[in-house]
Amino acid sequence: MTGLDPRTPVLVGVGQFAERLDDPGYRRLSAVDLAAEAVRAALADTGADPAAVAAAADTVGGIRQFENSTPVASAPLGRSDNYPRSVASRVGATPARAILDVAGGQGPQHLVTEFAAAIAAGEIEVALAFGSEAISTVQHLARAADKPDFTEHVEGSLEDRGYGLKGLASRHQVAHGLADAPSQYALFENARRARLKLSREDYAAAMGELFAPFTRVAAANPYAAAPVERTAEELATPSEANRPIADPYTRYLVARDKVNQGAAVVVTSVAAADRLGIPREKRVFLHGHADLRERDLMERADFSRGPASVLAARHALDVAGIDVADLSTMDLYSCFPVPVFTVCEGLGLDPGDPRGLTLTGGLPFFGGAGNNYSMHAIAETVQRLRAAPGTFGFVGANGGLMSKYSAGVYSTTPVAWRPDDSAALQAEIDSWPAPAEARQADGWATIETYTVKHGRGGERTGIVIGRLEADDRRFLALTHDGDEDALALLSTGEPIGSRVFVRSFGFGNRVTTTAARMAALFPPRPKVLRDGYEHVLVRRDGHLLEVTINRPESRNSLHPAANEELDEVFDAYFADPDLWVAILTGAGGKSFSAGNDLVYSASGKPLWVPKNGFAGLTSRRDMAKPVIAAVNGYAMGGGCEIALACHLVVADATARFALPEVKVGLVAGAGGLVRLPRTVPPAIATEMILTGRRLDANEALTYGLVNRVTEAGQALAGARELAARILDGSPTSVRASLRIMAETRGIPDPVDAVEHPSAAFDDLLVSEDTIEGITAFAQKRRPVWRNR
Repeated sequence: MTGLDPRTPVLVGVGQFAERLDDPGYRRLSAVDLAAEAVRAALADTGADPAAVAAAADTVGGIRQFENSTPVASAPLGRSDNYPRSVASRVGATPARAILDVAGGQGPQHLVTEFAAAIAAGEIEVALAFGSEAISTVQHLARAADKPDFTEHVEGSLEDRGYGLKGLASRHQVAHGLADAPSQYALFENARRARLKLSREDYAAAMGELFAPFTRVAAANPYAAAPVERTAEELATPSEANRPIADPYTRYLVARDKVNQGAAVVVTSVAAADRLGIPREKRVFLHGHADLRERDLMERADFSRGPASVLAARHALDVAGIDVADLSTMDLYSCFPVPVFTVCEGLGLDPGDPRGLTLTGGLPFFGGAGNNYSMHAIAETVQRLRAAPGTFGFVGANGGLMSKYSAGVYSTTPVAWRPDDSAALQAEIDSWPAPAEARQADGWATIETYTVKHGRGGERTGIVIGRLEADDRRFLALTHDGDEDALALLSTGEPIGSRVFVRSFGFGNRVTTTAARMAALFPPRPKVLRDGYEHVLVRRDGHLLEVTINRPESRNSLHPAANEELDEVFDAYFADPDLWVAILTGAGGKSFSAGNDLVYSASGKPLWVPKNGFAGLTSRRDMAKPVIAAVNGYAMGGGCEIALACHLVVADATARFALPEVKVGLVAGAGGLVRLPRTVPPAIATEMILTGRRLDANEALTYGLVNRVTEAGQALAGARELAARILDGSPTSVRASLRIMAETRGIPDPVDAVEHPSAAFDDLLVSEDTIEGITAFAQKRRPVWRNR
């Protein structure tokens, strides 16, 4: 290889390993052991002394397992706390650097590209990249009496890059059913079907025809998890075994994650390969590469396409200096049909290209080996290219929701390292305009894309992304439970482009066929006080309303049902012309409110708050009548935020105020981060927010958070006294004053604020209360207010 820089990167060894539950020699291997078997195979594949190659490894990189890919994932049989070093120790490697990469199917190709670049820069010389999944074994043995313990502790440094989930999920998306991959990819698939103007039957047939050749490859692959050849019709036709998952997907068309598989790659410099005695016929070079990220889900201009994936594939080919016609082999990431269709369409490939689109059999049939599938694709590519020297192979690795795409072009032909221009292309992608999003969507709209999720018990839920007719903002919504009208629309014909009606609630957006249907599903709630509530006590005394959070057993913490009742009560208060002042307090004397009910939150039950916020107050925009917080004892977290949302605060001597969310890994997201710095000195607010510092009643009074302090147990009495003083004035004037203060709060210049032309002034001048107030003053009598 005369003329090559000694630091030129080269792939010199690849290995795979798999075991199925029904294998005669099934060994119940952990993810670490599966990866170690694959690494041993890769070391042996180099043709050199495996022990010498392992000893020379200065860097190892592990692909993250599913059980360590999200904060809520679990490892029922335990796992290593340093996966890369656990694997390294089993094969005799003692690397200086160990990396655990972010989650995503792009990881294997990305890691190989990264290691190649680092080798070319002279930063490392010999690297092992590997990954594995033992999901099948873990699920099989999780409840077994003799289940193994896969827990390991390994000393040594670890560069843990985290989950890499930023932009891939949000609370809003999860609340609207987008917590699983099939549902999200189905959105792309249905958008593509609509663009191509294909019927459901024709598109299902196209998906079957795409994947039928994949099953033939898997059937011949000794490492495949499901080595069964199937026809296009069998793949596309729902059956008991091929149940619907999320329209248009049936079980056979989605990635299979129940696998026990491992794969590994050895990457070295040419100089290290020469020194280790690795034969030249083993060497495969990375000719082209690219790594790009698509815009986040709701920012994409067209759900039917994946422009970033296509750009990455094209750029890798450009860096290699070849065209798609020059490829001998291809492996396109195939967790679902649409990623394959997208790249084929973008590169001008016929889905039935005789070269084939997979070397393994694809994720639904070979197996979706967690984040590590493409390591198997690289291993297969290397073997094929060695058998046909001088030819080119392409690997496309997809992560997230067609979000991260890593592409590689390989050949045995020696080539100098070529950097790519992914950064410039990424800047272009990031500059593309994005539709505005409506988190709270209300009104008529049109469907942009959709899916219907199918539960094992036959239950169905529709998911819709649409555009509001009023302003073209994009929204995400669910159908209501049992709304057969909406499900019929989504399950027949072509829903995309259809007119629908959407409405927002505290628990999310709901979509149905018409405004009348929405009113039938969600009848308007009367804005009147009920006789009784489960979590709230209500007492009416003339023009005063007293509201008590009645959950003393949980320190008056709030869960969705309690929040909903408080929202209903305050809706009634603000709508009732005979109620002029409200007091909010907590039952039991020890706590005003401990905030969010963390026990309920940890139960896994649905979490949501009303549109008007915590306690129906923290996000309520029009608080036109005064609310007084009577704080007895602790006002912690959300309890403090409720107090901050009230107009006035009376605290007894036992009161304590704090925002301790950082202590439990949360933030004060119900207004505390905004209102506290506007209420107390900023330095004090910052300290409270960052440390959870508590203020006692007198400190809170000093800093302006509290209006008055009473003796212990007298907060409610003090609040009643303050309410009586407010009631002594004109309720019309009180409302006007609150309105003008709210309108001018954001006007920085005092004169501009004074000159603000509020309609409240005009309303006041023609009110009966204004006339009564002036008349009573002149007549030297107490006014009789009418609140009009």
